[in-house]
Amino acid sequence: MTRKPARMYRKVEGQVYTRHEYMGGIPNCRITQFDTGNLRTSFPLSLSLGTEEAAQVRDIALEAARVSAVRVLEKMAPNEYHLKVRRFPHQVLREHKMAMGAGADRISDGMRRAFGKPVGHAVRAEIGSELLTIYTTEAHLAHAKEALRKASHKLPVPTRVLVAGLASAAA
Repeated sequence: MTRKPARMYRKVEGQVYTRHEYMGGIPNCRITQFDTGNLRTSFPLSLSLGTEEAAQVRDIALEAARVSAVRVLEKMAPNEYHLKVRRFPHQVLREHKMAMGAGADRISDGMRRAFGKPVGHAVRAEIGSELLTIYTTEAHLAHAKEALRKASHKLPVPTRVLVAGLASAAA
């Protein structure tokens, strides 16, 4: 089966479905690393990618955003950043697999409110939820903003870059 577009899972609707012990056949989470970069150094600045709308963000989109941000940071600010994925995709997404092709209308006419099988994971993000955070120095502030801007193109929700820590960096 092909992967469905993100707009099918973007809306936050229905109850939360997270209990893994009651269901089988759940695909693994696609996020490979939640912390990347220089994990030993504490950096004065933190930039976060915050959502402007409530939405569900698939783990695949979050991983694509992380990879695109790391690609920019590795090129522009090697070993001068710490990128953290702030939200874990707990929500299990379900899909009622429909038959495709000739004569499929006769086969898949029933099962109006089908429960569906698990197909992936998502993050339920409220307004203002921080999805990614980059800790860096003042010299690489522009590079971190560019990394978050490119990462925001991979997400199905409008986002905003939030900068924190400027006062502590000046002191």
